[in-house]
Amino acid sequence: MTNTVKKEEDSSQTMRMVRRGIAVGFPIMLGYLPIAIAYGVLAKQAGLSLVELTMMSVLVFAGASQFMGANMIAVGAGAAEIIVATFVLNFRQFVMSLSFMNRFRDIGRTWKVPLSLGLTDETFAVSSLHTKEAREDKGALFYLALLLTAYFSWVAGSLLGGVLGEIIPETLSQSMGIALYAMFIGLLVPSVKKELKVGLIAIIAMLINVLCSPFMSEGWAIVIGTVLGGLTGVYLLKGESES
Repeated sequence: MTNTVKKEEDSSQTMRMVRRGIAVGFPIMLGYLPIAIAYGVLAKQAGLSLVELTMMSVLVFAGASQFMGANMIAVGAGAAEIIVATFVLNFRQFVMSLSFMNRFRDIGRTWKVPLSLGLTDETFAVSSLHTKEAREDKGALFYLALLLTAYFSWVAGSLLGGVLGEIIPETLSQSMGIALYAMFIGLLVPSVKKELKVGLIAIIAMLINVLCSPFMSEGWAIVIGTVLGGLTGVYLLKGESES
């Protein structure tokens, strides 16, 4: 009898934490769907098959990198160029994963390692606002439900975008290329508002890319511009970190 009651309590707590995780992840899902659809259309336009663009979302799950990867594929960049560029762009994920593991110490390592694979800027930010769940029974399921809600919405949106890319008029799908630039501008503007030097770093990276383009492939020009632009940020923002 006691075992039956305990199992029922465990099951109830499990469902409670899962429902809370889905509820917290729902706003992320609403934000991801239109961006994922735009990615799917652009990736289809870049020449990826429906399976390829969907598997990129399944295996990569990084919006900015997938947009950039689709754009680099469209301009004929090689695999090495795409891998290096996306690695540099996603380097912050190492910092977020370490912060996640440090902040949620009440969750066992067997949970923290797989959960860190689902971290994005949005899921990390929302998880950071919900630290008390880590101390509750079955708390890991809260974060798992949150991350999976975001993950599956991104994959589903990518698939839907790929399907739409096959049936909508070509002129309309090509016009969605503006979504790539809009996304990066949307990521840049809030940082520039906080610190104008970030805008200068972006301009330097852009100029390096333009100057390198005549002497190398467009893919490697993007890589060089990203890396050297980031290195100038180490110098330009050094005074800010010291103060």
